[in-house]
Amino acid sequence: MADTVHTAADIVRLHIDGAIATITLNRPDVQNTISPEMLDGICDQLLAADADPAVRVIILAGEGRFFCAGLDMRGGGTAKNLTSDRVATNLDLRHTPPTVLNKIDKPVICALGSAAGYGLDLALGCDIRIMAEDAKLSCAFVARGITPESGGTWILPRLIGWSKASELIFSGRTLNAKDALEYGLVSRLVPAADLMTTARALALEIAANAPLAVQASKRMMRMGMDEGFEDHVFRVFLQLLPLLKTEDFKEGMKAYMERRKPEFRGK
Repeated sequence: MADTVHTAADIVRLHIDGAIATITLNRPDVQNTISPEMLDGICDQLLAADADPAVRVIILAGEGRFFCAGLDMRGGGTAKNLTSDRVATNLDLRHTPPTVLNKIDKPVICALGSAAGYGLDLALGCDIRIMAEDAKLSCAFVARGITPESGGTWILPRLIGWSKASELIFSGRTLNAKDALEYGLVSRLVPAADLMTTARALALEIAANAPLAVQASKRMMRMGMDEGFEDHVFRVFLQLLPLLKTEDFKEGMKAYMERRKPEFRGK
C-alpha cells in the first residue's frame, strides 16, 4: 500500500490566534519525526509567523505525546530517505529550522513533549522551553555514530555550561523531566494536559509588552553571546535610541504615569 501523501500544511500546521502563532509538527503516528518536507515546512511557517506584523509570540509544539523524535531515517514514502548522500547534496544549511530559529526576532516558546536527536536540537533553538512532566529528552547522537548536528554543540555549553554539556553529549544519556529541569534545559515542568495552556498563558504575558522592545531584547541577547561587554553595551545603546522614538515608548510612559495597562501597537 502506498504512503498517504501529505502537504506541507498538513504536517506542519500554522494557526494564528490574535498575537500568538502556534506551529505544530503533525506526524504523531511516527512521533513527529522530521521528513525532508517538514524541514522546509517548519522554516516556511516560522518565517511566515515572524513576518506577520500581528504576531508577537510563536509557540512551537508537537501533536501528541512527542514533540519530535528526531529525523525520519526510514527509506521511501514521504520520508524520501534522509541518507548522508541526500543531506550532502540537498540540504541548504542557511534554510534549516535551527538556523531560522536563531535569526528570527520574535520570541519562540517550545511546548516540549518527549524529544530526541534533531528534535532536541530543535527545542534547544527555541527561547523558552516548558516541558511536560512525563516527557523525556534523549541526546543519543554519539550512540548513533554522529554529533549533535543542528546547533546543539553551540547551544548546550552556553545554556548549561561546558561540564554539564560535555557530560550530556559524551554520554548520550536520556533525561527525565526532573533531570532536564535540574540541568537547566527547561524553564518549568507542567502536567502534560496543561502544556499548551501554560505555553499560551506565557505567550499572552509576553505579547502584552511592547513588541519592538521584546524583539530588540531578543536580538541584543543573541548578539551578546558572541561579543565583549563594552561592545555589547554600545550596541544596546544604539538599539535604544530608535526605541525611544516609538509610539510604544510614549504609550508605555503615559500608561505608567496614569497607572493603567499600556496598549502597545508595535509602532
